Amino acid sequence: MHTIQMSLWVIGLLVALALLFDFMNGFHDAANSIATVVSTGVLKPHHAVAMAAMCNVIAIFIFHLKVAATVGTGTVDVNIVDHYVIFGALVGAIAWNGITWYYGIPSSSSHALIGGLVGAAVAKAGTGALVGNGLLKTVAFIVISPLLGLILGSLMMVIVGWTFFRTPPSRVDRWFRRLQLASASLYSLGHGGNDAQKTIGIIWMLLIASGHVAAGGEPPIWVIVSCYVAIGMGTLFGGWRIVRTMGQKITKLKPVGGFCAETGGALTLFFASALGVPVSTTHTITGAIVGVGSAQKMSAVRWGVAGNIVWAWVLTIPASAFMSAIAWWVGRQIL
Repeated sequence: MHTIQMSLWVIGLLVALALLFDFMNGFHDAANSIATVVSTGVLKPHHAVAMAAMCNVIAIFIFHLKVAATVGTGTVDVNIVDHYVIFGALVGAIAWNGITWYYGIPSSSSHALIGGLVGAAVAKAGTGALVGNGLLKTVAFIVISPLLGLILGSLMMVIVGWTFFRTPPSRVDRWFRRLQLASASLYSLGHGGNDAQKTIGIIWMLLIASGHVAAGGEPPIWVIVSCYVAIGMGTLFGGWRIVRTMGQKITKLKPVGGFCAETGGALTLFFASALGVPVSTTHTITGAIVGVGSAQKMSAVRWGVAGNIVWAWVLTIPASAFMSAIAWWVGRQIL
């Protein structure tokens, strides 16, 4: 593998851009971690955000860097990666995140980044630059993660319904208000563990391409720490526009439903991170919320809202790929 000469200011600029994406990822996806716990009234929004941000950062001690490895070396051929490809990927992903945040659409930051990498790599070297195996896993989980969230969320709801069949509703509500704190924390750990690693993978790819890290070497500690802190800070500042959509527009949730949705979502994220698959936390929690709603009755889910969200999922990779291809061309002119 050949290294590419990059000036330190270009590397610094791209690392800053990657951390900005990471911050925006936390900002954009904060709603996923806290929507259920806020909409059920268990925590006030600012308390929920602080708890989610703290759990995002604590995830550094729990997860291996398998997702970072998939993004860094298993998505596009590292031999074609240069500062223009990284610039295009990040600008395309940030642009799509900005548009979907503005319109309150809970799209996937993860798939925006994957789409960004694909668009910039194809713009530079054609489709031969893509690593089929890694991309196939990621694309498959566009369907698998919300489906798994839906199945686990509805299964949890059925189990809880049977277990507490004879318990007075007020007592069930009181118990699950406490349990929801644990489930929301677990979900935020899963969010930090999967999403921070995507940015670690991008910076890792950049450092390998510039010769600052040996191919096959580990990412430096400063990269790992700064990425987890950046996503935590993004979550702390929160994406308030999306909270309403996730917590109230799809289905009305009670504490027991919030607990089941978060637990189902958290189990899906832990499973995906163990496999090294970069999944969408947005897709996962949406699937789990729909599962909880449909376990009560199908009419409890506002299928029109859920359908609009699915359209955002389908469009994210091609839209961010298109934007990143343009950004790659712009980068060629200015960097």
